[in-house]
Amino acid sequence: MNPLADKRLRICSMPDLPVLDNAWILAQRGPRNSVSVDRPYAHLVEPECAANGRIEDVATIFITNKECPYRCLMCDLWKNTTTRRTPQEAVSRQIAWALADLPFAPHVKLYNAGSFLDNQAIPRTDWPRIAELVADRETVIVESHPNLIDQRCLDFAAMLQPRLEVAMGLETIDPDVLPRLNKQMTLQDFERAVALLVDHQIAVRAFILLRTPFQDEEEGLYWAERSIQYAFDLGIACCAVIPTRAGNGALDRLQQGGQFQPPLAESLEAILDFGLSLGQGRVFVDLWDAQAFFNCPTCRDQRIERLNRMNLEQRILPRVGCDCQGAPSPSPSGRTS
Repeated sequence: MNPLADKRLRICSMPDLPVLDNAWILAQRGPRNSVSVDRPYAHLVEPECAANGRIEDVATIFITNKECPYRCLMCDLWKNTTTRRTPQEAVSRQIAWALADLPFAPHVKLYNAGSFLDNQAIPRTDWPRIAELVADRETVIVESHPNLIDQRCLDFAAMLQPRLEVAMGLETIDPDVLPRLNKQMTLQDFERAVALLVDHQIAVRAFILLRTPFQDEEEGLYWAERSIQYAFDLGIACCAVIPTRAGNGALDRLQQGGQFQPPLAESLEAILDFGLSLGQGRVFVDLWDAQAFFNCPTCRDQRIERLNRMNLEQRILPRVGCDCQGAPSPSPSGRTS
């Protein structure tokens, strides 16, 4: 057995850890943001390396809808959701408004802080109108929990002229941590969902966490690497690595107790180097609020720009040198160098 798993098993078996169930997670929350189902809570256009290898614009619409029924330990997306079922036609109106307000982009992400296939969040009666609105695009990307991938997804794909891509949270294949994330998903559930999508020529994007709770820095990098390789081995075409952040209440509480720390900047660099070195598919590292991970004002902007260029170009670029990096840092192999 891997010694990292042995070490973490002891950590996760500590008797003073709380039971991280729905009730505990909900009890740690602060207030929601003020949102309205009349408008998406955000919308933007940004470049991304597309499946064809070209850098192309992607319009992302952050739909306002009912909160996801799954209470994942690390999720903060509930902050921009409502507590009631989304009214019919509200989502299609949001999408129509956002697309009219944004410059044209060939690819569209319809992200809804949960699962597009959740009828409480996205009423199925809105699907035909949504399909009309995106008919002139090349790709439509939606989010879903793996447990909701079934005939509903195939039905929506059949309505679309663009190709459908489904983004799902794999999070980590760490056998001791995944059950503690309250995701209510096993790796077998994930594999079943991927197989169904791939068998029907629906592209899959996996979200992978870098340094979950109950992992130290070395373990966080090790299991993120293993998770990327696992995803590619299943036939997934794209992996998006998200550095785990506090701010949702639950992770703040775990951080106070020494059971969670966000990853270091060196691990963000190492995981993208590793993923691109595989050459098996696109790998992105999420750079939202990336400044929070880089402490050195001398090299911070250059290092973030390097990661941004690597996201776009999908190739490893030379590291940025700085006196702040004199100490050994994690390497793509998960060890220090």
